[in-house]
Formats: sequence, C-alpha cells, structure tokens
Amino acid sequence: MVCRPGKNKERFMVRVLRRPVVGATAVVLATLALVGCGGGSGAPAGGPGGGGMPAAQVGVVTVQPGTVALSTELPGRLEAWRSAQVRARVTGIVQKRLFTEGSDVKAGQSLFQLDATTYRATLDSALATQAKAEASLAQAEATYKRNQALVAEKAVSQQEWIASEAAYKLAQADLAAAKAAVQQARLNVEYAAVMAPISGRIGRAQVTEGALVGQGEATQLAVVQQVDQLYVNFTQSANEVLRLRQAMAQGRLGSAGAQAGHIEVLLDDGSVYPLPGKLLFSDLTVDPTSGQITLRAELPNPQGLLLPGLYVKVRLPQASSDHAVLLPQQAVSRGAAGDTVMVVGADGQVAVRPVKVASQQGGRWIVTDGLQAGEQVVVDGFQKIRPKAPVKPVPWTPAGAAAAGAAGMPGAPAAPASSPASTPASAAAAAASR
Repeated sequence: MVCRPGKNKERFMVRVLRRPVVGATAVVLATLALVGCGGGSGAPAGGPGGGGMPAAQVGVVTVQPGTVALSTELPGRLEAWRSAQVRARVTGIVQKRLFTEGSDVKAGQSLFQLDATTYRATLDSALATQAKAEASLAQAEATYKRNQALVAEKAVSQQEWIASEAAYKLAQADLAAAKAAVQQARLNVEYAAVMAPISGRIGRAQVTEGALVGQGEATQLAVVQQVDQLYVNFTQSANEVLRLRQAMAQGRLGSAGAQAGHIEVLLDDGSVYPLPGKLLFSDLTVDPTSGQITLRAELPNPQGLLLPGLYVKVRLPQASSDHAVLLPQQAVSRGAAGDTVMVVGADGQVAVRPVKVASQQGGRWIVTDGLQAGEQVVVDGFQKIRPKAPVKPVPWTPAGAAAAGAAGMPGAPAAPASSPASTPASAAAAAASR
C-alpha cells in the first residue's frame, strides 16, 4: 500500500475499509495507513521525516542605545496668575449687578452699584461746609492784612493784632478740614460703584440685589482671576533630588541641557498640553512633615483651556543618559526582586536579563543598564516561549500600527493586539488551556 501525498485522508480511509478485511483488522490497517501517511493526530507536524517542530515566532526590538532625557512625573495643581477678591469698601444696599458671571472684565470696570443716596447727601453737606470755611477765611484774611498795616503805625493794640493773626490761621485750618471732608465724601460716593481691581475672568456673584454689604467687615462680592497665565505648584521628594545630583556629580548622568527649566503638563486623559511651561524656582527648604521640596512653574494659557485648581501631572526633565534604551512597557517585567527582560541569544534561546529602569517616557521604559547594542529583546509572544526551545525573532510592530495597516487592505482581518509581558504563572495557565 502506497501513501499518496495530497490526497484526502477521508477518501483514503474509505478505500482501506472497503477492502476484504473484517472486524478490528480493518480498523488497525486504516490506523496504520493514516499514521504512515502522517495523518495521525498525535504525531507532531513536521516530526521525524518532516523536519521537526518549527521554532515559535516572537516579536522583538533591537537595542539601540542613545541619549535620552530623564524626566520625572510629579503631581501638581494649577493656580491663577493673579487673583483678587472684589469687596465693598462702604456700607450699602446692592442696587445692581453690572457684569455677566464668568465673563472677562477690565480693571476699573463697574461691577456692582450700591445705594449712594446717603453718601451724596454727605458730599453736599461737606461742600457747603467748605464754602462756609472759604468765606470765613476770606474775612479773616482781610482783617489780618488790615491790622498788619496798622500795627506798624501802632494804630491797633498788640492784642488785637495777635487775635486777627490767630483767626486767620484758624480759618485756613477750617478750610483744609472742610476740603478733606469733601474728598472723603466724594470717595464714599465713588466707592458705592464697586470696581474691578484687576483685569481677568470673574466668577459668580456672591451677593444679589438688595443685600446689605460692608456691614461690620468687608463683604466679598466676587472673585476676579487672571487665567491667561497660570502657576503650577508641585512637590518632589528631597531624597530623589539628592540621588540625581549625586549621579550627575559622579558623571553617571548628564545635565538636562536645553530641556532644563522647562516642563510639560499632562492632562487627566493622558494627553500632553501643547504649550510648555517654565520652571520659576525650587524651594530652598524641605518640608519636615513630608520630606518634599516645593517647586513652581509658569504655564501659558491663552485659550483659557486650563482652570485654576485643576490637578495635573508635571513632567520635569532633570538629567540625561548617554547610553539609555527605550523599551515598550510590556517588554519589562517589574517585581520585588527587580526589573527583568527576555533577550534572544545567537542560538535562538531566550534568557532572562536583569536591567535597571530609570523612569517612564511616552509609554516606554527608559533602561539605563543591563543591555548592549544589537541585542534583541522580546516584546510579544511570551506565551510561546518554552524552556530550552529555540524561538524565531521577528521585528515587533505596535498594535496601533498593525491595526492601521490591516485596515488599509481590503478584506484584511483585524490585527491582534500585542500581548503584555506574562509571568511564568500566566504562561503555564495559557499552556494548560491549549
């Protein structure tokens, strides 16, 4: 009986069973025939006579060291560039609100109008007192000048001369006091129109029409904030700063170069704010309760996208490494014993390699030690790796790029997503399920 490669196994089975052999003998012959033709389900594909088990394919990236800026991501909070509380400087009843809540206002713009009837009456009274003081001064001045001419001729007594001189000075003082009262009364009338202290965006009104403000203490009416620029306040561990400075002093790390003093702000959805910020200062003292150093940066906000009080992440470049490697996150296995990767050797065998991870950048780990140029690090296909079994390394393609390429081909299936680095327990579970 001769095996015919390429023929259908089911048809071959039927031919064998139609032969004049009965019972179990027919079944045995059929089984032997299939095994001889390589159709047994228990025989490995490409077994003896077929070339052996093919090596499993794993996605790898080739190590290419380069200069990478080492940055730190720190939690921060936004603060308005300038903030002013709008308060009433005189007591009165709020008559009108003259602004739209949430709008932009200019410095000196009227925001609230208080009832100024009493203050206008006081101003009129002060003006009348001033006029009376001016008249008294004119009379005293005339008497003083007349007696000044007569006292030289001794036509008036010395006592009368002293009295006229004192009356003249007293009239001058009364006029000065009257002018001050007029100025105070005029200020009270002006204060009844509450002005914006700075230009910026005003929030909601804290009072409504008919409310009595300025009684006992200055009542807050609203808040104006400048948000075209913002402060970013954040903290960093003092121990981490010390380690970085020691590494730079020992030459293991370089300075951040052109990136020094600049920051990036990461929003809640993980996206990077398009405009960079500038580091203003780092505090000279360490908070004894938390061991943190306070830092502040300024951030442009011309479109008003960001708001004061918002929590963000701040990416701060602090040093650079000349021989760092960027690896996808799934390529690195992090544990209590340290960070490791899987490296494919020249013989196709996979070996575990300990590495040193500095920080994260753009969804990738920055590896500063443990890898050499040209080595191939496994990124995908961890579940296919078997002990002492060779693998076939192929260039790894990110899931997004593979999906985009597959979508561009008519009828192409969706590209599978890259599998993360699996632990030995998960690999064993996957093998058991298969």
